Amino acid sequence: MLDHVGIPVSDYGRSKGFYLRAFAPLGYDLVMEVSSPETGGRSHAGFGTKGRPHFWIGTGIPLKGQAHFAFMAKDRTAVDAFYAAALKAGAKDNGPPGLRPHYHANYYGAFVLDPDGHNIEAVCHFPE
Repeated sequence: MLDHVGIPVSDYGRSKGFYLRAFAPLGYDLVMEVSSPETGGRSHAGFGTKGRPHFWIGTGIPLKGQAHFAFMAKDRTAVDAFYAAALKAGAKDNGPPGLRPHYHANYYGAFVLDPDGHNIEAVCHFPE
């Protein structure tokens, strides 16, 4: 349904570094960066795979409240690695890796709060 989504962040450099480290275990990387002069005053970093950005952060006025983004993981080990990498990169715990059977029997996810307090999740829907 969605092609891509983007959010403004309070500290571009800090958030860019956070997402680089947190996304690495999921196989996502910085695939595009657009500089301030190219966009009329704002910098943007696009994360994704195979040169295609799906999640963007950028300079601007940060969102009020908490957004939630869930990213697909290829297996449960990747969810665990995402959680550990995100915490090491400065995230706050918002739910350790584990099954969430109230969603469905194989829902295995982990939740962290990014530098701006957004709920970032890695999820695997496959059985072990």
